[in-house]
Amino acid sequence: MNSPKGLELVERDAGGVDLAFRADVLAGLAEQQKAIPARWFYDDAGSQLFEDITRLPEYYPTRAETEILRARAGEIAQLIGPGRAVVEFGSGSSVKTPLLLSAIAPAAYVPLDIAGDFLRAAAADLAAKFPGLPVWPVEADFMRRVELPDAVEGQPKLGFFPGSTIGNMVARTATDLLRSMRETLGVGALLLIGMDLVKDTDVLIAAYDDAAGVTARFNRNLIHRINRELDGDIPAELFAHEARWNDTYARIEMHLVAGADVSFTVSGRRFAMLAGESIHTENSHKFTRRTANMLLAAGGWEPRARWTDSENRFSLLLAEARPPRSAP
Repeated sequence: MNSPKGLELVERDAGGVDLAFRADVLAGLAEQQKAIPARWFYDDAGSQLFEDITRLPEYYPTRAETEILRARAGEIAQLIGPGRAVVEFGSGSSVKTPLLLSAIAPAAYVPLDIAGDFLRAAAADLAAKFPGLPVWPVEADFMRRVELPDAVEGQPKLGFFPGSTIGNMVARTATDLLRSMRETLGVGALLLIGMDLVKDTDVLIAAYDDAAGVTARFNRNLIHRINRELDGDIPAELFAHEARWNDTYARIEMHLVAGADVSFTVSGRRFAMLAGESIHTENSHKFTRRTANMLLAAGGWEPRARWTDSENRFSLLLAEARPPRSAP
């Protein structure tokens, strides 16, 4: 691996606290419906718990997306072509990323992630599997434009955003992210992105509330992270994990529901919740062909190809960053 420590683009205070994390948590806990952006799940413990979730029997997205990458590798590679720098928004999984890299003969691999230790471990693992491939990990919040390493300047880019992580965001935020990806990668870049599909509600609920309770631990880990990094005293044992289907917005919502009246402090600020109130921690929007295409277009990406798994549960789309147009 060319840069074992990678680049760090996360702003921290003198105590090492991520400034954006603190700002998002304090703002979210002050709202009437308390809410914290889902990207803060992914400290090192949260990242590992999510890897555990992807192997659960109820959690179909990883298996479905992996099936697409294996079955359609030739078609995907033909459309992408060789010699691109692959920029992955989020540390690569041990299964999906190698399938893509093996298929397309990339010039370099640039994983971006906000969880530094997990990022570097994932990058080292990929570098060992592909010893001839330059690997340049960048620790950064990819919700904003990211300056890529000089080593990939001038190389054609392929963004890779698997797992339907785009579904964690409301439409406004998802559009902003797609636009920032376009700025990071440049006009003419390609984007290979996973989007989960609308399906039976029982299947969806089970995928986000598994029988083994791994997703509940993943959700509650956010409280542990807040307590550890932001000097909080939230009583995690009083909060229950809950997954809900919101049909109006075609999304699964994850909440941490207070089991009793509770008060706590975070970074010196006092907050209170009544029994039954919740902290809204994640959305997972589900898409149809049309809503997926519309979202990509709003973010400046022109859909070029679409694949689904054999059970039509999940979609993988290829899009191109086209020059802006002044008229239809």
